[in-house]
Amino acid sequence: MRVMGLDIGEKRIGVALSDPLRVVASALTVVERKAEEAAIRHLIDLARENDVERIVIGLPRSLDGSLGKQAQSIQHFVELLKKYTQLPIETWDERLSTVAAERIMIEVGAKRDKRKKHRDSLAAAFILQGYLDREKNRSPGPG
Repeated sequence: MRVMGLDIGEKRIGVALSDPLRVVASALTVVERKAEEAAIRHLIDLARENDVERIVIGLPRSLDGSLGKQAQSIQHFVELLKKYTQLPIETWDERLSTVAAERIMIEVGAKRDKRKKHRDSLAAAFILQGYLDREKNRSPGPG
């Protein structure tokens, strides 16, 4: 079973998926956030289609660790999403994930319009990879 990572922005939601072994996160798509309920239904459909058993949502903290206005908006989205699914939902500190995604796309020479289109799903992959790495380090190794 896979884990889905989300980078929730004001206009778009970046979506990433883990591989079935939960080792690697990959950018999947971007969901437009014009109508909140439609976006949530689309996310739940993606989760169902991809055998997702957990959702990890990036929570933007300030550099001092506090939660600002954007984080409160995301917490509201998390509560709304919980009304539509029984899947476990966790938040993950996403500080600088969008910056890292933008930096990588610049380094590989992606044009500005391509960067805007893919930045959110790549940021979701950064969020999810951080979560997967922590989970891997928590679980006991073989033997």
